[in-house]
Amino acid sequence: MEHSSAEAVAEFPERGVHWVKDQVEAILSESESYVRQKPAQSLLYAFVAGYILNRLPLGRIFGGLFRLLVVALRPAILIYGATKLYQAVQEVE
Repeated sequence: MEHSSAEAVAEFPERGVHWVKDQVEAILSESESYVRQKPAQSLLYAFVAGYILNRLPLGRIFGGLFRLLVVALRPAILIYGATKLYQAVQEVE
């Protein structure tokens, strides 16, 4: 029984990757057909999206998220280490 559940857990990431790949392929094919049907409107949407992304302070946003990640990572590593130490002590007992 445990062996089959372990196999299911091992297959989960692989199934997830295949699902994401299928979804991305579906989105790309739908986007391609939309662009072929309405090229002018698609070009206008792309221009507007590019303009908006150019105006957003993405460098600052990503920099702030990275600093937040670094600050939050230290306690997470400490908690992970404490958990592993606790598990090791419990196994010895």
